[in-house]
Amino acid sequence: MHSPILAPVVALTAWSMIMWAWMYATRIPAISRARMRLDPHAPRGEQMNTLPATVRWKADNYNHLMEQPTLFYAVALTLALLEQGGGANLALAWTYVALRVVHSFVQATWNKIEVRFAVFSLSSLVLIALIVDAARAAL
Repeated sequence: MHSPILAPVVALTAWSMIMWAWMYATRIPAISRARMRLDPHAPRGEQMNTLPATVRWKADNYNHLMEQPTLFYAVALTLALLEQGGGANLALAWTYVALRVVHSFVQATWNKIEVRFAVFSLSSLVLIALIVDAARAAL
């Protein structure tokens, strides 16, 4: 079985790994510049919170890509299995991926919360549309 909606699934997973690489490409030099000694006994996040905000933004975004997009993966795979992965659902899936990429750039470079929230809200509405269509097709 081949469903076109699998392409945006792969694209978003690839984007997540690009953000992973960007996170470490900024975090590791920042840790070195700060001469930070990593302490496994420090409370989670305590040491990383001492890094500059512009470094932390990449990690925050990578974490965000591990949250809501998991719903996207589930609904996109469901639509693929239901043979509903083309047409409007495919367009919605690519729109969701594009909005998540925009969200990443906003958060990782500028982090203007109002803009980031607007992009996140739009992507959430797109995701809701995909979920509603998957529910309609499954029931």
